[in-house]
This record gives sequence, structure tokens and C-alpha cells, in this order.
Amino acid sequence: MLMSHYNLTYLSTGELLRKEIKEETMIGKKVKEQIEAGGLADDETIVKLINKVIKNQDSSDGFLFDGFPRTYVQAYILDGLFIRLQRSLTRIFILELSDEECTNRLLQRAKEQNRKDDNKEVIKKRLTEYHEKTLPLLDFYKNTGLLTYIDAGGTTEEIFSRIKHYVDEDLKKQTMNLVMFGYPGAGMTTQANKIAREFDLTTISTRELLQKEVDNKTPTGAYAKPYMDKGLLLPDEVVIRLIEKKLMETYGNNRGYIFKGYPRTLVQAYILDGILKKMGETINLVINLNVSYLELMKRLDERSRTKRKMPYDSSATRIIGRLEEHENYSEEVLKYYREHNQVIEIDGEGVIDTVYERIKEPINRAIRSLR
Repeated sequence: MLMSHYNLTYLSTGELLRKEIKEETMIGKKVKEQIEAGGLADDETIVKLINKVIKNQDSSDGFLFDGFPRTYVQAYILDGLFIRLQRSLTRIFILELSDEECTNRLLQRAKEQNRKDDNKEVIKKRLTEYHEKTLPLLDFYKNTGLLTYIDAGGTTEEIFSRIKHYVDEDLKKQTMNLVMFGYPGAGMTTQANKIAREFDLTTISTRELLQKEVDNKTPTGAYAKPYMDKGLLLPDEVVIRLIEKKLMETYGNNRGYIFKGYPRTLVQAYILDGILKKMGETINLVINLNVSYLELMKRLDERSRTKRKMPYDSSATRIIGRLEEHENYSEEVLKYYREHNQVIEIDGEGVIDTVYERIKEPINRAIRSLR
């Protein structure tokens, strides 16, 4: 049920081992007697099986480990696996049930699934192994805040509901940092604001930060105005300080950030990574709004006759110059993020709500993958 609801890859060491036994592989032959006697397969074997599954999957949003780790050594092995995956363990669920009820359920399973390892003698041994070797393992995670005890009595739906409550809470706590990317006129402001409202993100627009400085007649504003009027890039040290100030004012009051109009250069992409790293954060997703050149010209021309017009909207020549300037820098920035598999391409043409629906699902997928 967890696999289906959250698109997880299921890693049950027991099932993996039984599959090897059924297919009579070298590993299967090696562990057959151990498993049927209620013992544990050696760690080298377990690691090989888990590695095999991880290498062959790339479409899920996370992993659900069942029956692993079972020992202190395996807990360290799992840590190593997560380092390799560049992920972390989100939560550990301990399903609590009396030994008597466990025995009854396993004997019933033996009848339904013809499981040779589900007999009273083996069950007793497995429960002893659990109490002596597995439960002490919880000390490994004692101070991590990951341990969650679940009453495993009741119906399947009731138990799932208890687990789902915690998973959903974890998802709400995950921070998310996005970059909204596109040419002037692609609709970045409109879409960024909609995303920010729905996903509880703070929008950071370098242009808005600079405009505030201009409106307040600060020295920074006076310095920035000529650049802004022409749609030119300001020196990076000016923009960095404004972004850091905004982050300090808002950090912890939201679920993350959506950056609009920044980064505009490869250097700025590196700078943004550095700024976020200081906070223990990173960019999770770059949304690239694709709009045809002709459509951009039409939109910017229409905007020039509204209160939303930018200084560079004043003539076709200046509009073209602004578009060309963006083109000169944008490909390097996108290449940088594509190398990290962070870019999603979105068709930015059509009505606002249609474009937003195209954006929403990739964001939801990215949030699920943060697990």
C-alpha cells in the first residue's frame, strides 16, 4: 500500500532471497538452508542483492526497506547505501505486535502461501532472533528522531492509516528550492507567484529586491537604476547581499524558495549554490518555460501598454536586445543544471492555468523524491 500510494521501490531482503532460491542461482543455493532454518543470510549476500535492485530502478520516488537492517552492522551498511544514493533515511516504523499474535499470523500465512519457513519451531527461533538481535539495533537510531512505533493490531487499512499520517507529515516538512527560468515575457512572474502560494514558498525576485531599493532611494537603488532601466546585469556583489538579506529575513517561515530572474549567468548559478549551501539547502528543480520568439515579442509589446511594462519594453529594438542578452547567457546556465538532472522543460504557451497544471506534477514528483 505504501509502494502504490507513494511510488516507492520495495526492498524486502526476505523476498529477494526467496527469489534467488526459487531461480536456483548461486546465491540462492548458498542461502537456502539458512533461510529455511530461520537464520539470517550473510551481509555480503544482502548487499549484493540490494545493489542489484538499486541499479535497475530509476522511476520510483524512494525506497521502502523491509527486513533490513536487522543488525548493527547492517545499519552502517544502509548508511553507506544512502550516501551513495545521495539520500537519507526519512523514518523507521516499528510495527508492534505480541509474540502470540505474530505466531498466529505466520501460521495462517503458512497455510495460505505454503511457506515452509512458517512453522512453530522456526517461528520461535525467528522471534528469538528478533528480540536478541533486531530490537537492540534500535539503539543505533535512538537519538535520530526516526523511530516511530505503530500499533500493528486491527485491519490493514487501519494500520496503513497510522503509518500514512507520519509519512504525510514528513512530506510537509521537506524544504524545496526552485528556480523559475525563461525569457522575458515567458510568464515567470505569474507562474512563480502561483507556485509560491500553493507550495508555501517565498519568491525571491532580484528585480523586485532592486526595485524596492530604488523606491526607498537607498544608495544601492541609485546605483542599480541605470542598469535596471536598460535591463542589464548588475555586479554580482550587489545582488548577493540583497539575496542574503532576504533569506535571513524569511528563513524558517516557509517551505523553501522560488528564485525568479536569478541566476542569469553561469557565475550566478555557482553563487546561488554557495549561498544555499551555507544554509544547508540546495536547488531541487529548475523550471524552464519555453515560449516561441514570436509569442514573446507579442507578449512584451502588449505589456508595454500596461502598468506592468518594464523600461526595456519601450521599443522593439530594446525588446530584441533584452531577448538576445538573455539568450547569450541562458544556455550555459541551463547546461549547468542539466548536468545535475535538475531541469524540467515546460511548454509556456497557452492560458495561465493550463501552463500551471503542466508545472505542478513535476514539482509534486520532485517533492516526493526528496524522501
